[in-house]
Amino acid sequence: MNASSTFVAADGEGYELNMGRWSRRLALPFLDFAGTAEGERVLDVGCGTGHLAATVAAVSRASEVHGVDLAPVYVEYARRHHADPRLVFGVGDACSLAYPDDAFDRVLSLLVLHFVPRAEEAIAEMRRVARPGAVVGAAVWDARGGWVANRLFFDTASVLDPKAGERRARNYTRPLTRPGELAAAWRAAGFRDVTERSLCIRMDFTSFADYWAPYLGNDGPGAEYVRTLDEAMRARIEGAVKAAYLDGEADGVRSFAALAYAVKGTVPP
Repeated sequence: MNASSTFVAADGEGYELNMGRWSRRLALPFLDFAGTAEGERVLDVGCGTGHLAATVAAVSRASEVHGVDLAPVYVEYARRHHADPRLVFGVGDACSLAYPDDAFDRVLSLLVLHFVPRAEEAIAEMRRVARPGAVVGAAVWDARGGWVANRLFFDTASVLDPKAGERRARNYTRPLTRPGELAAAWRAAGFRDVTERSLCIRMDFTSFADYWAPYLGNDGPGAEYVRTLDEAMRARIEGAVKAAYLDGEADGVRSFAALAYAVKGTVPP
């Protein structure tokens, strides 16, 4: 972890299991909301393994798409897996972006700001590097009310372990995850024409093993918690979560709704 992020970052493949496969799926509805335009220079703040930036390049005629992330391992993964020459990935801090003022035509951030303790600084930086008239947009999970797959884990674990309850409370009260908070933050930062919307995707898993795999890794809050458990408690929690996943039926495909809050606004002239 870092002062600018509470997300535990360890490995690109681990991030793909934990978050990347869902940011890839959420990128299109987010861009439908936040927009794209031909010839733009676009910045993806907190790019992770690069799916939003790559989707911008795929669906638009942007001239350049930059992606920055605090985790060097994620940036390296993005460089290896996205070959479009318009894509430029680099290590960077959302709270201190290494770009001049007015450098981009559109500045976006997907599933990042709720892990930034000083989110207002990151939002101010997003505005600073956006030119007058540019669109600046972001999306974060509706962690408390709309992230079913994640709640299945933490709600179940909290019955067995009070420490899981503490982590659950922290996980579902992150910055900007309550209704209206994103829009209020955008207005406080001085953006105009602020619009907030709820976006929905499905999180599809092929089996319980597919669902459980991120918790056995090293990336994200769930895996961070599981690593603190002794073998007996981990087995108890895994068994209880598996029972919740199966719901009395045979193992196999499950699909859970996942909601995100999205916001956009324009930089004043």
